[in-house]
Amino acid sequence: MSRYKLGARLTILFLGVISLAAAVSGCSQAPSDVVLEPANTTYYEGARVLVGNGEVIEDAVFSVVDGVFAAVGSSNAVDLPSGVSAVDLRGKTVMPAIVDAHVHLSTSRDALTQDLRRRAEQGISAALSLGSDGEDVPLEMRDELMPGAARYLSAGRGITMPEPGRTEVPHWVTSEAQARQAVRDEAARDVNFIKIWVDDRNGQYEKLSAELYSAIIDEAHQHNLKVFAHIFALEDAKGLLRAGIDVFAHGVRDQDIDDEFVALIRQRPEVILVPNLPSRGVPTDLSWLATSMSAEELMQLQAGNVERLEVQAAHGIQARNLARLSAAGMTIAMGTDGNTFWAPHVEMEDMVAAGMAAADVIVSATQNSANAVGLDDTGTIQTGKRADFIVLDANPLEAIENTRRISAVYLAGGLVDRSGR
Repeated sequence: MSRYKLGARLTILFLGVISLAAAVSGCSQAPSDVVLEPANTTYYEGARVLVGNGEVIEDAVFSVVDGVFAAVGSSNAVDLPSGVSAVDLRGKTVMPAIVDAHVHLSTSRDALTQDLRRRAEQGISAALSLGSDGEDVPLEMRDELMPGAARYLSAGRGITMPEPGRTEVPHWVTSEAQARQAVRDEAARDVNFIKIWVDDRNGQYEKLSAELYSAIIDEAHQHNLKVFAHIFALEDAKGLLRAGIDVFAHGVRDQDIDDEFVALIRQRPEVILVPNLPSRGVPTDLSWLATSMSAEELMQLQAGNVERLEVQAAHGIQARNLARLSAAGMTIAMGTDGNTFWAPHVEMEDMVAAGMAAADVIVSATQNSANAVGLDDTGTIQTGKRADFIVLDANPLEAIENTRRISAVYLAGGLVDRSGR
């Protein structure tokens, strides 16, 4: 267990003994009124609260003590002490901060710090880097809790077959012995997960074989590490399920999934999908980014914001597959790949366009993604959880694009400065 994860759990344990946590237990309704103690407490009232697990609390009251939710409930279940002023959130919607379960961020200290701060400005509380982190800085910064910045988790150096011409950061393996040693090397670095690539890159390389990825998964599980798999083809996805894979870092991309795959998923209900949908190939509204970047940056984005017929078919395959797996009950998380700080808001829009309900997409981007990356102290607005939340000017249940209408972001109870670019 990484040092900051242990510290976070101890913090929750300590704060869990306060009377408010015992009284409310994160429920939307309490059997009797709860009287809040005013000392060292910040109160919020009047908002619609999307808990992150599918529950909605109208006219909510919640409090934060030392960066943790101390009480959460409806106004008729949680009483504010007389004479105490609360932050008035009437007309606002509050949702948990977003967790991005698939990124590849910068690897220098200054650039990575900037990446994490820009994500915090967009309401992202944590991000998992999948397989592109070499030595030193990224894993060092994983244990640093920076105010006003997203938390960082890492799968260290991923594992794949040799891919000359591509990045040499991942372990290149060609034998079971090398594959198992790569896992042991990453476990020694105290990575959060193991990442593998099972893809021939359009026929350019030999892909990681079933023998090798089975050995990697087995070795990782012996070290209590879960494995994320980059995939492309349906047959590889089936083989990985049979080998014990934990998380798919992409959906199936070569064809529509079949009944056999759905059956395999139902046999492994603990497996998580992070779909990482591709571009839909249609122009979208980018004006909401005007306050998050320079005019020049926005102009460059707008120049590429055109219809692209050549990518629409690929999107259609993945969208249909996502919709089918979601309907079948598979746990869906949210990730964006690459290093685009505002991409989660677009990914959520694309997930709804693929056929998922906005309410389910919000759960995917909060509770499910937090679970996928191993953070049990965030992802929902409940007693004892870190106070990571977004205040919105409009309800994303009515239109998922409303996750972009951010009034304020709080991480560990602290207001994030969103004035920089």
